[in-house]
This record gives sequence, structure tokens and C-alpha cells, in this order.
Amino acid sequence: MKKSILALTCLLFLTNINAQTTVIPDFDSRVITTGVPFLLITPDARAAAMGDMGVATGMDAFSQQWNPSKYAFSTDQQGVGISYTPYLSKLVKDIFLGNLTYYNKLNERGAFAVSLRYFSLGDIEFVQDEFSEALVQRPNEFTLDVSYALKLSEQFAMSVAMRYLRSDLKLNGFDADATAANTFGVDISGYYQSEEEAYNSFNGRTRLGFAIQNIGPKFKYTEGGVENFQPTTLRLGGGFDFLLDEYNKISVTGEVAKLLVPTPPKTGVEREYTDENGNGEYDDGEALGAVVDDYVIMEGKDPDVSFISGIFQSFGDAPGGFSEELQEFTYAIGAEYMYQNSFAFRTGYFNEAEEKGARKFFAIGAGFKFNIVRVDLSYLFSASKVQSPLENTLRFSLAFNFGTETYSEY
Repeated sequence: MKKSILALTCLLFLTNINAQTTVIPDFDSRVITTGVPFLLITPDARAAAMGDMGVATGMDAFSQQWNPSKYAFSTDQQGVGISYTPYLSKLVKDIFLGNLTYYNKLNERGAFAVSLRYFSLGDIEFVQDEFSEALVQRPNEFTLDVSYALKLSEQFAMSVAMRYLRSDLKLNGFDADATAANTFGVDISGYYQSEEEAYNSFNGRTRLGFAIQNIGPKFKYTEGGVENFQPTTLRLGGGFDFLLDEYNKISVTGEVAKLLVPTPPKTGVEREYTDENGNGEYDDGEALGAVVDDYVIMEGKDPDVSFISGIFQSFGDAPGGFSEELQEFTYAIGAEYMYQNSFAFRTGYFNEAEEKGARKFFAIGAGFKFNIVRVDLSYLFSASKVQSPLENTLRFSLAFNFGTETYSEY
């Protein structure tokens, strides 16, 4: 009886061998990845202390990295910002992000700024054998930005920023065919700042901001390599300044952000069992059940699209539907207390969904201003099971404001 059942099973298998297809679920990643992720690292201590936000906070020397429109509201003619951020400081000492920014307010309505961001991945040694001298390489990435901001009204300004980006991650000891990637990007942003309004016991001011950053073509490191999206990001924010008196100010700000990059779809392996010659019959000497594999999308959309199509597709391609699209938004809330425009205390919180990276942290910081120099510090505390590469890292930045002209905000 058992032999009969076995023979019947083999007969059915051989009869349908040319048509049997199954789909096996593959590894399912929900985290969106892009090229040059260092562009998402907060470069200045003030923004870091408020939970990695800056699109709608008050103007400072580092507005270039968040919303250059804010330069149109500067009361100083010129300024320079310098920052240094150690990265993975618990493991190594030579990975860091450096930033240098210069801005100049041309007149009451317009301003321009230039900045350089440099990310060093430290020294990497390649040793062929015990007798050969070590080959030391230092992969790095940098961007050079130029922006122009213009007031379209007394309370609203917009800006455009152009960016040249170079990502030199080639390691000759690992891949001799790799080359440095070069590309460009564009930022578009806007900023609204109301005039002071009188309330019962204080004056107040509203701030709103938006930015679409890193709009640009995909790039790759080798001729036949994979194309990488830039981390195109939408940022929306709003805040309110409580002007308690001429010495004390409390600012509260919130921001949401979303990567405008296609979501990885759920994929599977489509496995088709067939005979070698495709005649639908099993011939003597022919391999039994030859296998043909093909990767297919089970849920979601194909991410192999242009960067423009990717921006629009990113709002409706999550395999989990609308609920997963909402998970792709990060949010941050922060507060800043300022005394006499000379001392500041800041705190903030940043949140990202568990399925999208699980970045969650609290941050605190302080700022001190003496004459034309301002020093800012920040410190991060992780609130997630996933440890942050910036956890327990002290970040600092310096800003210098100078010039012969002074301007009003309006």
C-alpha cells in the first residue's frame, strides 16, 4: 500500500513538473537605506541638544544645514560657524563629522551662505602578509553648499541651496575597480516668523518652516554597481517663542521628517520546478525537478525608479499601507531657555518607529555667548534598545557674529 501511494505521488509530480510554481518569502527589511547617510547626522550642538531639529528654530550660524531661509532674518551682517562631532567614539577615535559655515546678509531682504561638511571614516589598514608594509587608506565624504535666501514679505522668506557631493569610500585593498562618487543636490526651503504679539502676561512670536533637502540624481561607485538614492528628506516644523520680559525667553519647537525614498518591498523567491529540456516530460537521464529561481515583489512597489519618481512614490509604496507610511515619519520636540541672549539651556527628544530604525533618544545642551563668540554643547542619552553611535558623546560648536552693519528682523 505504501509503495502504491509513493508511486502515485511521483507520477503526479512528474506529470505537473513543468507547471508547479511556489513563492518562498525572502528576508523582509523595513528600514529605508540610502547612500551618503552622513548627510542625516546633525552637525551642530544647538540642533542636537533640541532633538536633532532646526527647520523652524530661530536663526543661527548653522541654519545652512536645516533651513537657509532663516538667514534673511539675521540681525548680524556676517557670521561663521564651526562644529565638530565625534562618531562611534566608544569604538574608535578618528571617525568624525566637521562643519564650516559662513553667511553674509547682503541687505534687509537677501542673504547668502556657503558651507563645507566633511565626514572622515578614519584610517583603515590593509596588510597582505607579515612581511609587507601596511597600506593605510582614509575614506571620506564631503559636501560643498551654496545658498541664497530672500524675503518675499516682512515675515516670510524662501531659499535655494545647491550642493556638490563627493563620496570617496573606495578601498584599493578591497576593490580595485571602485571609484569616488560625485553628484549634486538641491534644497528648497521656507521660513515664517511672525512679529511679536502681546498676550496677558507676555509677548509671543510664531515660527514655521519647511525644507526639502538632498534632491538629486542617484549615484554609484562602480560601472556596474548598484545605484544609490540620496537621502532626500522632507522636514516640517513649527514653534512658539514666549517672550516673558526683556531678559527671559522660552522657545518650544516641534518637527516631523520623512525620507522621500522608496520603501523596500516585501520580496520572495519564485521557484519553478521544470524539466531540463522543457518538453513537459521526464526523459531518461534527465535531472529530476530542475529548479528555476526568480525574485519577485510580493507586496509594495519596485524601488528601481528615478529619483524624481522615487519622491512621489515614497508617499504610497509601503507594503503595510497607510499605517506603515506613518511609521516612516520621525518626530522631535525641543525647548530652549535663553537669558539675556547670553546663556541658553536646551533639551529635546527624538523618536523613530521600531521597524524603521528604532532611533530614540533624549538630549540636553547649553550655550554661552560672550561678545561676538557663542559656544554650544550637547549630550545625547539613548532611549532605545538599539544603541546610538552618538550616545554619551559630547558635541560642541562655535559661532562668530561680526560685521559693520546691523539689521532688524523685519
